[in-house]
Amino acid sequence: MAGKRLIKSTSGRKPKPLKTHVNNGNPSKKALNTEEPKFTQVNNIECPEWLGEFAKGMWETIVPEICRVTVLCVTDIHNIESFCTSYENFRRAQIDIMENGVVIENMQGNTVKNPAATVLTESQRQMVMLGSLLGLDPSSRTRLIGVAEKEKDNPFSQM
Repeated sequence: MAGKRLIKSTSGRKPKPLKTHVNNGNPSKKALNTEEPKFTQVNNIECPEWLGEFAKGMWETIVPEICRVTVLCVTDIHNIESFCTSYENFRRAQIDIMENGVVIENMQGNTVKNPAATVLTESQRQMVMLGSLLGLDPSSRTRLIGVAEKEKDNPFSQM
């Protein structure tokens, strides 16, 4: 394909979005990427029917919040589905560990690590990674650009 590359390959820190540079006044004076793609924003989206019980609960908890701050785009929906599915796996693995223990007896009669412990750990890693992409942890929220809520007028500020 001749012409522009769609994705710039770089190492190191992820670049800040254009809105972040503009809002901060571009203190580094670097050339800004004015060709940043603009994807369709999502203001409300129904929970997929195929999600499990725990995943649906998580969806209903986080999606209204993410939509409220206007940072959710159509291109992010798979990340939310994956986050909620990882949460489902995390909860189900935790239940299995609580019921059967961290170690179990296999078919040969040997004591082995409960496979649910591996599922639990992998699900936690996925939740951390996906949650960071979605701005669900304190440090990643600082990188999000959304619509800030207006401060309520102080009736005493005019005095």
